[in-house]
Amino acid sequence: MEQEKIGTAQGKEETAILTVNGKTIGLPVITGTEGEKAIDISRLRQLTGYITLDLGYGNTGSCTSAITFMDGEKGILRYRGIPVGQLAEHSTFVETAYLLINGRLPIQRELQAFSVMLNDHSLVHEDMKFFFQNYPRATHPMGILSSMVTALRSFYPELETLSHTENVNMTMTRLLSKLRTMAAVSYKISRGHTPEYPRPDLSYCANFLNMMFNSPVKPYVIDDVLVKALNTFWILHADHEQNCSTSVVRMVGSARVNLYAAISAGMAALWGPLHGGANQKVVEMLEKIQAAGGDAKPFIARAKDKNDPFRLMGFGHRVYKTYDPRAKIMKNICHDVLARLKTDDPLLPIAMELEETARKDLYFIDHNLYPNVDFYSGIVLRALGIPTNMFTVMFAIGRLPGWIAQWKEDHDDPGWRLHRPRQIYVGNTVRDYVPMSQRTEAGAEPGKAAAPRSGRKPAP
Repeated sequence: MEQEKIGTAQGKEETAILTVNGKTIGLPVITGTEGEKAIDISRLRQLTGYITLDLGYGNTGSCTSAITFMDGEKGILRYRGIPVGQLAEHSTFVETAYLLINGRLPIQRELQAFSVMLNDHSLVHEDMKFFFQNYPRATHPMGILSSMVTALRSFYPELETLSHTENVNMTMTRLLSKLRTMAAVSYKISRGHTPEYPRPDLSYCANFLNMMFNSPVKPYVIDDVLVKALNTFWILHADHEQNCSTSVVRMVGSARVNLYAAISAGMAALWGPLHGGANQKVVEMLEKIQAAGGDAKPFIARAKDKNDPFRLMGFGHRVYKTYDPRAKIMKNICHDVLARLKTDDPLLPIAMELEETARKDLYFIDHNLYPNVDFYSGIVLRALGIPTNMFTVMFAIGRLPGWIAQWKEDHDDPGWRLHRPRQIYVGNTVRDYVPMSQRTEAGAEPGKAAAPRSGRKPAP
């Protein structure tokens, strides 16, 4: 047999041996700092003519990254090496954003300067109000906000004259500050109210709550418990490795588009009900259970019935095969907020019953269906007064530092390449053009069946 070794990674000698049609090659094995293993197949097609097929990319690494570490089997989540639970307890969203983007915690002077910059750039151009006001009232806030992020770039033509570093730093600061303001403006305009300007004396999270809920007839009272809850919510959502929207940000960014466009693309991906829209779906599910009498058992039975398409939202995760570490923190925050507001949310007992069942029922245990962060976050947002259709917007504001950090890491990578996945073609082989007069109905060719689109074997 012919054998060829295609090199080693980072000085490692470990290789994976692959034999294809009598040709044996050694594929380098890359080991991450937490012991994760990856087989480097970057030259596989060049040497063998083969590619890999991994539907949904469940076993494919698209990059190396120093930002976030996850271990789905052990329920671990760390930002730049720091456990997310420590950040949720001791940090603020602004400090966590600095950590993600810059790779380290700031000293006091740096954090103060960063906070001042966020405050100085918190206003949006008055002309942007016309964009907001001309959207149809029924437009989903995520559709508006993702469009507005792209439009924001056109208000700053001077960026072209700045150095690359100045350009990126200014853009990152503007996005972090203005996305929060634009979200509050969109909410106010949707209610027919005058937008509230940000205040220099308030923190990042307190400012957002004030811009959302302050009014001339009912001044908003800042509550430290609610501010802490919002800080925690955004910290827990700040990054989550190579999820759908983050992968989109990196892929779009690999074409060297500006950061505004990459973030807008990430927001569009986050909008999906299986990603950032899941917390909204959880609340809608709990409301359906409440409307049906509040008994969760029939819904649990439906979720376990393989012939019923119904599924319980907020359970299970693509990566976590145990309890989502963020869900534990969010559950405690949920109880703190409801106790502070002296509010009995009727959805909370239903949520707790569902969680109790999931932790004991063998079906849920065997299928790794534990509550995820979306399960309790929707109740927290409801308690803060956030309307359901803005839940995904809240997720987007929280995820923004992670998107920026991931875009920046990819942009600064000396081994950068334009992202361009391959495919396995399963369509028709070469065939001739058929004149209109000779075509059958629906364009079918007698004796030929349509090729399966997914490449999977059809069910019998």
